[in-house]
Amino acid sequence: MRRFGATILLVVAAIALPSVGSAQKKKLYQWRDANGQVHFSETIPPEYANRDRVVINDQGVQVGFEEGEVTQEEAAAAQARQAAADADKQAKEEIARHDRMLLETYISVADIEDLRNRRLELLESQIKLTDVYLSNLRKKLVELQLDAANFKPYSTRPDAPQIPEVLARDISQTTSSISLYEQTLARTRADQATLQKSFDADIARFRELKGG
Repeated sequence: MRRFGATILLVVAAIALPSVGSAQKKKLYQWRDANGQVHFSETIPPEYANRDRVVINDQGVQVGFEEGEVTQEEAAAAQARQAAADADKQAKEEIARHDRMLLETYISVADIEDLRNRRLELLESQIKLTDVYLSNLRKKLVELQLDAANFKPYSTRPDAPQIPEVLARDISQTTSSISLYEQTLARTRADQATLQKSFDADIARFRELKGG
């Protein structure tokens, strides 16, 4: 009976005593001050709250890391880094998407060249047609200006009549049309050059993806 009672007391004592592993441990920080001096403490002084610190155990072994409070400058820099990373990711995704398009659309370089030639020919036809329109408009403008030379304000004769309203309007409209077609011609030629460059890049990339 005594042995049984002693056993109960030992069990109660074991339950009552906290285990070593369950004891509450405080954090110990390792941090540097403005002079670079290393400090160890359980709390970080407010003036150094923006500094990163290492968390160590009671044996001096690093068990964690905490970032300090972020300043506006640090936040802006981090935001810029994230924006650059996002842009880089997006660019890589766009390259991958374009690569898939090339491989799924074309079988050979000849396919790309055929499409390129057809689109370039279409633009070339537009350029030639615009050139014809411009040529006709410029001839018309010369004829109108010859007629206008007999009227004020183009004529130097004191008795020259004022230019007719219809003729003045024709000159204005023809001049505007020439300017418009010249802009259209410039855009079409720029589109032609851009298209050529784009197809050249696609051909080079397709060859690279196909291993030459």
